[in-house]
Amino acid sequence: MDKDKLCKQVLELDSRIRFAGLVDENGKLVAGGMKPGFKSLSDSTDNEMIYIELSMGAKMRKDLDTALGSVKFVMLYRDMLIIMIFPMNQDIFLISVEKEVDFFKLPFKILELMK
Repeated sequence: MDKDKLCKQVLELDSRIRFAGLVDENGKLVAGGMKPGFKSLSDSTDNEMIYIELSMGAKMRKDLDTALGSVKFVMLYRDMLIIMIFPMNQDIFLISVEKEVDFFKLPFKILELMK
């Protein structure tokens, strides 16, 4: 699937989705970004550190795939927003949303788009 198209489709799922981007295994944003009308809550240096940290965490979770099965998504519920991480081969698909979103349904809608 086209990476930019997937990012755009996810951003259109809900008005409270702030960001949809594909981050490579080195922590670099390679597709997508912030939805127009939203401003990043952190500066660009912090964003780079976040991408690297989340990419490393995804690699570490793979160690348990044999015993527990593969990770479909990880959700971080923070004070300011919710971050969802979806492994995609060596990369991760990163989504940030407003806390008011229906986080019980949204990740499964995103998984459907990723198929």
